[in-house]
Amino acid sequence: MKITFLGTAAATSYPLMFCRCEICEKARKTGGRDFRKRSSLLINQNLLIDLGPDIMSASFMLGISIANVRYCLQTHPHSDHFDASHFGTRTPEYAVENIPTLDLYASTATLNKMSEMLRGDGCANDLMDPKEQERLKLNVHPIKALQSFKAGEYQISAFSTNHDKSVESLLYSITEDDFTVFYGTDTDIIPEETWQGFHDKKRKFDIVILDHTYGPKIDGAGHLNANQFAEHIQRMRDENLLGKSGRVFATHISHEGNPVHSDLVKYAKKHGYDVAYDGLVI
Repeated sequence: MKITFLGTAAATSYPLMFCRCEICEKARKTGGRDFRKRSSLLINQNLLIDLGPDIMSASFMLGISIANVRYCLQTHPHSDHFDASHFGTRTPEYAVENIPTLDLYASTATLNKMSEMLRGDGCANDLMDPKEQERLKLNVHPIKALQSFKAGEYQISAFSTNHDKSVESLLYSITEDDFTVFYGTDTDIIPEETWQGFHDKKRKFDIVILDHTYGPKIDGAGHLNANQFAEHIQRMRDENLLGKSGRVFATHISHEGNPVHSDLVKYAKKHGYDVAYDGLVI
């Protein structure tokens, strides 16, 4: 399995557009790994997690073709994770050619919200409509928390999160052959039903990618801070959910308490995890 981080920032990117705090100003000067796009992940060349607003700029910079994507797991429909304009380029009006079918997986509430956003962008009216799916060359799959399913060569399970329950946000584990990655953004404290689901489905993760929106001791709704992140990882180790050589990566990083990359790496090393950056390939 090849894992590519297309973006590793929280909703506002990093540094923030109009912010002149010490962290953002330092990030502007250092650049490189301190420039973070909104979070999205590519597995191999054909499975994308979140059709976010920055995936095309990331693909240009990394020399990756999004046209090769055959499967998309949508965590939720917030604008930093779903850009409706991407679907416009799947319509006949854009004179596009040789579009492969895309299998789209998301909760019903997320799909309904995506449809609303697509109507506003003039791309489509209802993702649940078979005629719309044919026009966009989509296979749409409504899924629920704790549901397992197969997408091509991948075995996937969806898990619940405490992040915006109104759209039934989801977390995902993806297994290819004997290798499993867990993608856990966006989330607040992971619900107990999800912890139980890990055990019921006998998950053991080789890679854990987890929400690290806020720095130490900074509380914010719907996301983890650094302290909670460390507590979650320790629980995974205690409950034998991490493989023997399992690695943990922080992503979805905001300027709120998270220093520039080099300093955050030093902090993370003391607590036994790594910090992802845009373009990182595992």
